[in-house]
Amino acid sequence: MGTVLMWALFAVNAVGLAACGLDKWKAKRGAWRIPEKTLFFFAVIGGGWGVWAGMYLFRHKTRRWYFVVGIPAITLAEYGLLAWALLVR
Repeated sequence: MGTVLMWALFAVNAVGLAACGLDKWKAKRGAWRIPEKTLFFFAVIGGGWGVWAGMYLFRHKTRRWYFVVGIPAITLAEYGLLAWALLVR
């Protein structure tokens, strides 16, 4: 189970990172954008580190206070709960 969870988190973080990069690329070209709620969705389902890294790697959404505060808060809470759940077993 631990290996499956690890790979699932890796995958969702990779998708979150790629989504930030793709949205930034689209923003520069004036193309259709990825909705902000989709980026938050990736963070909520475990891809917070990927979205958080994408924000700063691509300099994307770093002026939006709800991203600067929300994504780290979601990520730290989520992984804190995960660590607690794994340690309490």
